[in-house]
Amino acid sequence: MSPKPDRGTKPLTSSSFYILFALADGEQHGLGIAAEIAERTGGDVELGPGTLYTAIQKMENAGLIKETTGTNSGGKEDSRRRYYGITPAGRRALEAEAKRLARIVDAAYEKLLIDRKRPA
Repeated sequence: MSPKPDRGTKPLTSSSFYILFALADGEQHGLGIAAEIAERTGGDVELGPGTLYTAIQKMENAGLIKETTGTNSGGKEDSRRRYYGITPAGRRALEAEAKRLARIVDAAYEKLLIDRKRPA
């Protein structure tokens, strides 16, 4: 029997999930977050500036991410950019959402009688 989902964690919006996913392995500035999301999804998901920065603000207010003192790729601080990092609460939310999505995908495969191990 599979474990019960954590009912205390609400599902994330898709943009919040992708932002946390992009920040899971280190802090980034807004445009870096958007670029990583586009890269990791093969270009299927592109967050525009309005969606991205609105989500970032809401996630900061919810304690899922925080503004950090980031540096650019050359290791120098860039005062023009705001950098963000995932918080422990954000990491827990990302893990819970990944598990929730995996359960949904597993159920869809089962319902459609698709063998996940078989190449598509």
